[in-house]
Order: sequence, then C-alpha cells, then structure tokens
Amino acid sequence: MTPSTELPPGWVVWDDESDGRTVYAYRPDVFDGSEYPAPCLPVCYLTHGARTRRPGQNPTDRTVDDDWFVTLYLEPEVYVGDVERVGSQADAESTAIDLLTRFAAGEIDYRAAYQVPRDRYLDRLDELTGRSSTR
Repeated sequence: MTPSTELPPGWVVWDDESDGRTVYAYRPDVFDGSEYPAPCLPVCYLTHGARTRRPGQNPTDRTVDDDWFVTLYLEPEVYVGDVERVGSQADAESTAIDLLTRFAAGEIDYRAAYQVPRDRYLDRLDELTGRSSTR
C-alpha cells in the first residue's frame, strides 16, 4: 500500500508484506479475541495470485500470476460479497480502499454471508458501522 493512502475509519494495516500483499483489519481494539471469539476480526486480504492464498503462505501456491484479488472476511471461512479480481497492484489497492470505505459506512450487508449468524458479534458490527437501524 502506498504511504499516502488514507484508510477509512476503523481500518488498520494489520500486515504489509514486501511483495505487495496486505491484510487490513477492522477495529482490532474491539474485536481483539477477549470479548469475541478470536476469528471474529473482520479482515480484508489484498493478495497477488490465487485468491485462496492468504499472506504468509508459500508464494509458489499462486495459480494466476498476473492477477490481484481483494477479499473481505468476517471470519476465516466467511467472506462477504464477491471476490474482486483486478490486473494490477494499484487497482487492487484502490478496490480495497473502496470496499473498506463501504464497509465502514455500513453499506455492505455482511449478515447475508452467514447461515448461522453470531448475533452478538453482528449486532456490534451494526453498531460500529451505523447499520443498527437498517436491519
């Protein structure tokens, strides 16, 4: 991520690897594993190569060398919306910032991603993103 890029409220860069892959975390001060289960930290992965390859995995696991992917997760196996596939790192960063901004503004329906929702967790996300009255 370029140093001049400003993140939307609540989002932080959790991990930024040298090959351009980035992990963004939403409100790690709230979803810190003490009050909510550890997997309940909304994260967005910006990865180069296979979309299932998360930062820290072996770079040889790539299946699409030229593509970048942006994926928003509420939990490790619960992703929200479509996985965005773009052709460059700059486009991926722009796509990620747009997605994070829409999430922080309460514009993303993350409840629909759950078959068995974690009501307390989702209620807290509603509160933080201003979605409390939209349910």
